[in-house]
Amino acid sequence: MNEATHQPVAGVETVESVVRSQLGKALGGRRGMVEAAVPTLLFTIVWLSTKQLQTALVVSVAAAVLLLAVRLVQRSTVQFCVNALFGIGMGWLFVTLSARNGGSADDQALAYFLPGLLYNGGYAVVLSLTVLVGWPLVGFMVGSVTGDATAWHADKQVVRLSGTLTWLLVVPCLLRVVVQGPIWIGGYTDTIPVDTAIAVLAVLKIALGWPLQLAALAAMMWVLGRNHTPVESVPRS
Repeated sequence: MNEATHQPVAGVETVESVVRSQLGKALGGRRGMVEAAVPTLLFTIVWLSTKQLQTALVVSVAAAVLLLAVRLVQRSTVQFCVNALFGIGMGWLFVTLSARNGGSADDQALAYFLPGLLYNGGYAVVLSLTVLVGWPLVGFMVGSVTGDATAWHADKQVVRLSGTLTWLLVVPCLLRVVVQGPIWIGGYTDTIPVDTAIAVLAVLKIALGWPLQLAALAAMMWVLGRNHTPVESVPRS
């Protein structure tokens, strides 16, 4: 592309604005972020203050259901409430499996955090692979707007931009695994007192949750703000 292609054109949507919009929809904006964070926050507060795992689970589920009910009454998207319920459900499943295998209350509480670690590890691997094979995931956000899911791949600038943004999505997931993984393993192997491991994991689940995600998104917005690639420049079949 020549230099003129990089300049913003009045009335022409840019790849950067498309990605910003799609990221906003994927996260649900501020409300979606709150809906995702509240159940986890309540679980953490209740467990740290009472050490009653079942109570913490019930309170977190109740909060997610309440937020879902509000969405239904307002007839707005329930995607983010459902996501929160799914996450809690997976945690509850792992707690149940731990209990069935004779795990103590501490073991069960520790099991609650395992799905998040597995999810972040798997997500980081998948996102990394999409970049390494030359088809970064963020590029498909552009394709969803242009009407051709793969035409963007013919534009090297769009591929490069999408690759950078996809790596920025990998960073939070990777950091969560790198920081929380050793603590979880330490608690599981009794290298770290289980109570300490669970308390630290609970705090980190919040500290490395949306704050870290928002930091990554801020970095993405900075990258997006530096370029102006017209969507029309993405080749179409």
